[in-house]
Amino acid sequence: MKKAALVSIAAYAPQKILTNADLEKMVETSDEWIVKRTGIHSRHIAEDESLTSMALKAGKLALERSGLEKNEIDCLICATVTPDFFCMPSTAAQVASELGLGAIMAFDIGAACSGFVYLLEVAKSLVESGAKKNVLIIGADKFSSIVDYSDRSICVLFGDGAGAGVVSVASSDNHIISTHCASDGSKGELLMTPKDGRNVGFVKMSGNEVFKIAVNTLTNDVVELLEKSGIASSQIDLFIPHQANLRIIKAVQERLGLSEAKCVVTVGEYGNTSAASIPMAMNTAYEDGRLKAGSLILLDAFGGGFTWGSALLRFGR
Repeated sequence: MKKAALVSIAAYAPQKILTNADLEKMVETSDEWIVKRTGIHSRHIAEDESLTSMALKAGKLALERSGLEKNEIDCLICATVTPDFFCMPSTAAQVASELGLGAIMAFDIGAACSGFVYLLEVAKSLVESGAKKNVLIIGADKFSSIVDYSDRSICVLFGDGAGAGVVSVASSDNHIISTHCASDGSKGELLMTPKDGRNVGFVKMSGNEVFKIAVNTLTNDVVELLEKSGIASSQIDLFIPHQANLRIIKAVQERLGLSEAKCVVTVGEYGNTSAASIPMAMNTAYEDGRLKAGSLILLDAFGGGFTWGSALLRFGR
């Protein structure tokens, strides 16, 4: 049976940086308050950039790093909840066209902050079934377009960015070992973007409730995944969680018994970039030499909706 592998990773962050000091001038808050509650010091904001342009830049670099030619990509999937267009065209179709990939299957999925883990599961299924050979996956979000910058509980959390990778048929023991994705729409009102008629509103969140549910759900999900795969947490080389809040990351890390050295944390620099956060964190680890071919990686994410997921993989071909 074919096995699928994540063979490349890449990311893009907008040039504009919005610091906590900047936010102090916009809303009643302080650097101390933000850092204590979130661990965030800054976030990147796409002022004059579209969601598609960010996704395009990350996707192009992921393709280059994969060593594949454009005509070898036969599917492109984008995870986002902040597309440039309300219904159509899809971000994936636009990026596929801009990259010159030809008339391939391209579509979007909406799983909020769990988007990249969802992408891995879908791409894994397509490759292992033989339906596709090389799938370009992109997680991208422009939350600055749906954040109310007068709401201090929300505006301090989110940033913009994109991350991408290529999932191909594995040519070695490096492969996506296991993935698990789930949802619970009954609690969706705790983290949502309301809509009034044709107008989409700003992000709304019940922070304390989300925190408790996220920590418990992620811990249980990861423990179950590891047990199913027959792998102990001590064997993990890198734990790369969704970068929502440093307190959530630390809580899950400690419950799993993982050292700080094994945990990749980028939330301080980028904030919560939703579907882009995991690939952006992976890219940081890749570029600083921590993420290498053969590294055993544990991913987890929790997002609005609610959605959540985890993945275990050995990176590279």
